[in-house]
Amino acid sequence: MTTDPTRLAERMGKPAAPRRTSLDDTRGYRVFRRVNAVVLSIVVVVTLYPFVNIVAQSFSDERHILAGQVNFWPRGFNLDTYEVVMGDPAFWNSYLNTVVYTVVATAISLVLTTTYAYVLSKHHLKGRSLLIGIAVFTMFFNGGLIPNYVLINELGLKNTLWAIVLPNAISVFNLLVMKAFFESLPRELEEAAAIDGLNTYGILLKIVLPLSKAVIATMVLFYAVANWNSWFTAFLYFDRADLFPVTVYLRNMISGASTATSVSGGLGADMTQINSNIKAVTMVLTVLPIVTVYPFIQKYFVSGVMLGAVKQ
Repeated sequence: MTTDPTRLAERMGKPAAPRRTSLDDTRGYRVFRRVNAVVLSIVVVVTLYPFVNIVAQSFSDERHILAGQVNFWPRGFNLDTYEVVMGDPAFWNSYLNTVVYTVVATAISLVLTTTYAYVLSKHHLKGRSLLIGIAVFTMFFNGGLIPNYVLINELGLKNTLWAIVLPNAISVFNLLVMKAFFESLPRELEEAAAIDGLNTYGILLKIVLPLSKAVIATMVLFYAVANWNSWFTAFLYFDRADLFPVTVYLRNMISGASTATSVSGGLGADMTQINSNIKAVTMVLTVLPIVTVYPFIQKYFVSGVMLGAVKQ
């Protein structure tokens, strides 16, 4: 016996109700998906091409680079510049400095941002509006380059790790994202934990933070990338070459290679090769660690930004 409502309606002589179709079955949605796939594919190609081109140039011979013949694939495979850069002990010392600066700065920034954001998420806190105003004010106004330099110098932080870590310890944008995320958590969880005897620190450590892995991973990514790529702060506050991060070291290499090319026209073949793709090699070596780490926290990054950016 059939149970199809359409056939039953036909047998009974009644007009059958129109069958509902899902959104996926509509012609307009199928066209939208195809157009969307094409547009996003074009965006991906346009976004990836500069990076792929840089990688190809870093492995190419100087005559092909100067002739503009390098696109997606290396031409005249060459490793001279990689050998020169990676064979320098100062490069590895600078790389180690960058790792130390990034880890310490990210840890301090994460602790300060998390605690500050958790405080601002409490609507019953007295002076909450003032604290938010102070934070937002620093997004638009600062003391300026010279006063900051004088302050760091007077505090005795010049040529120390703290000159990099402390001045930019809290990003107000990241602070507001975490604040919005904490506000979206159910208040009943904290109230139940308080009834069970947990104090404020216990609630934060045992209840809030375990539920905030996505936004914490997002903040780690933001701070780590910012600290890894930072060069001007070290360039400003460090006088000793043994303290330079890898970004300053590579910046000096690019500057030196460009100066040598403009001043001397009789460079050897090896030096000409190095000058032709030094920028490409330095970019690849600088971005490689971040590109390697990003896939492992990408899933947390997407959910963390969405949860922290939308007030539920």
